[in-house]
Amino acid sequence: MNEIDAASESYGHILPDCRAKAAECDAARIAWIRSDRWIATARAEEALSRLEDLLTYPPRDRMPCLLIYGDTGMGKTKILRKFLRDHPPRFDGGAGVTAAPIAAMQMPAEPLESDFYSELLTALQAPAPIEARTHRLKETCRALMKSLGVRMLVIDEVHALLAGTFRQQRIFLNALRFLANDLRAPLVCAGTDLACQALLTDPQLAERFEAFHLDRWKNDRRLAELLISLAGVLPLRRPSALHTAEMRRRVLELTDGVTVRIFRLVESAAIAAIRSGEERITAQSFLSPDLAPPLAAMNRHMDARLARAAAR
Repeated sequence: MNEIDAASESYGHILPDCRAKAAECDAARIAWIRSDRWIATARAEEALSRLEDLLTYPPRDRMPCLLIYGDTGMGKTKILRKFLRDHPPRFDGGAGVTAAPIAAMQMPAEPLESDFYSELLTALQAPAPIEARTHRLKETCRALMKSLGVRMLVIDEVHALLAGTFRQQRIFLNALRFLANDLRAPLVCAGTDLACQALLTDPQLAERFEAFHLDRWKNDRRLAELLISLAGVLPLRRPSALHTAEMRRRVLELTDGVTVRIFRLVESAAIAAIRSGEERITAQSFLSPDLAPPLAAMNRHMDARLARAAAR
């Protein structure tokens, strides 16, 4: 057994798959903390389960649809990307055919029907015909999605629909409904709370959608479980009691319960613990001026200070 393997066995506070990381040098550990990773939460797993149900739903005239919405930074895109990783396109070498069960795209900046079909073709890794009219783009998308066996259409940042005029919104939503009916495939949309408002402009389409809201974190068991999971993957050489009441309260004060802010705060505190030699996160870690909160949280705290000053 080499020195690294021997040292990694003593890090019982870290999940087994991550223990070897704690024995690496500081630079390697910091790089690993900053890397992207999936950490399952109960709410995220529930969303993935609903997506799985939709993907296996038998074709019918009015397919059910799903809207995943919540504040910016709550993990909507992370959930969609995890789902897409679980269902990648498959190439059949014998038949020479690619099957793609899911077509996923981002909402164009402006809800123009031609831009929508162009973005969809890009997502399908197919170049759009040069100077093609909207009708030609639509027919190309229909034919390609049918040949790939697409069984679900995913559109992220759907709240951008509200950037267009009422007429543009109606045309765009009609295009979505047409594709869903033509392919007999469910639609999955994701966006901020404004996404509900965007879809409600078409009552017929909105009737098909089930709404799945990603709530902000509160000081409860779910937050404790999230912080325990985070502590279990951080390559710190001493245990961090992130789940305690004091730690949970401080985390919520600095992040407003937004998922991406929680991750960023804990990761920054872990990096600071490595650089200082403390090798653990404590309540004092969150008092460091180096852990500057995101701009949105800074604005909220500034508003609170101004309100208190005005009340004096």
